[in-house]
Amino acid sequence: MSLLLLGISHHTAPIEERERLALPEAALPQALKLLAEQAGVREGLILSTCNRVEVLVEGAAEPADLLHFLAAATGGAPLPAPARFYHLAGEAAARHLFRVASSLDSLVVGEPQVLGQLKQAYAAAVAAGTIGLELETVLTRAFHAAKRVRSETAIASQPVSVSQAAVELARQIFGGLHQKTVLLLGAGAMGELAARYLMRQGASRLLVTNRTLQRAQALAQKYGGEAFALDQLRQHGELADVIITCTGAPQPLIARADAAHFLARRRGRPMLFLDVAVPRDVDPAVHQLENAFVYNVDDLDQVVHSNLAERQAEALEGEKIIEAELSLYLQRRQARDVVPTLRALQTQAEAVRLAEWERLRKRLGPLSAEQEQAIEALTRSLMQKWLHHPLVEIKEASSSADRQALVELAHRLFGLPRNSE
Repeated sequence: MSLLLLGISHHTAPIEERERLALPEAALPQALKLLAEQAGVREGLILSTCNRVEVLVEGAAEPADLLHFLAAATGGAPLPAPARFYHLAGEAAARHLFRVASSLDSLVVGEPQVLGQLKQAYAAAVAAGTIGLELETVLTRAFHAAKRVRSETAIASQPVSVSQAAVELARQIFGGLHQKTVLLLGAGAMGELAARYLMRQGASRLLVTNRTLQRAQALAQKYGGEAFALDQLRQHGELADVIITCTGAPQPLIARADAAHFLARRRGRPMLFLDVAVPRDVDPAVHQLENAFVYNVDDLDQVVHSNLAERQAEALEGEKIIEAELSLYLQRRQARDVVPTLRALQTQAEAVRLAEWERLRKRLGPLSAEQEQAIEALTRSLMQKWLHHPLVEIKEASSSADRQALVELAHRLFGLPRNSE
């Protein structure tokens, strides 16, 4: 198996380092084209979320080459230290992919968003022509594993997401959201989740703005809020007690000067900024202002750890499902690896059988149809029995090393063509 995964996530790097590598959806086609041009890359996929950036490839690529690719794909931004990245190959890469799809590696264990994000990454790679048999197979099994984890455990019995965790943090800070005005900056999937949870928590007023006004209006109407254009943010921002941001903008949308303007007009009343976007929507310098409190996705640990404690038992059950699905994937993958060799061995044996049968036919003289059928059946049966043991040994080898050794031996003993590997 020639899978290689290079990644950086909330487990290994803070947000200020991860955000430099974030690739918005609009940038994926060009990034995938660039990935396909890298030496040794035959297939590729890029997953970029608020908590991780991962590059999965099939081929003979090197981790260092993928690091250079990330630097190029993100406009030459300085890369974090090499120790911030993880490099996984073969079985370890597949296991990690299964865990990510099943949200067992998420900041909020059990959250449903990452599976959708992985499917979007897959769709983008399909459109770019960078998905082939290897990645198609492993991703299909990863999606199946995620479905099993969600349906066979209670890990999703109380759906939680990063957006919901942010709202929960706001509720804890204010002691409730009643009589609070919340401004939602971003009307995508994360924004809608936040809006839904805000209404459940009793927010008295919801304001929504977005780069596309129509999307902001649709979301506001759905949850009884008010929408306005993004270029009116400076006029309306002061109304919000809480601003939750979740856009895909490459640069901060709320600068220190903007926040200072909001606070001056609020006459000392505090503002809470919950920035769940990567790259961040709120300039970190806003936190320096008096009565401004800024939290990003890395600051959600307290809420998240509480969630993890409640779900730990279900997460362990999910891990068992992952291992079972991984074992099944590896068995099928390994069986597929040796199919060309097995087919070549059977083809060569059949060619020998037919040649010998034709040579014998000339010596035997005229035969009845029944006699020919009997000899045909006898020779075919003998050949199948003779092949049975080596075929089974190759298919059922206990490790990939043993299997590869047997494949090599079969090629040497039977003179099989090398293009059957």
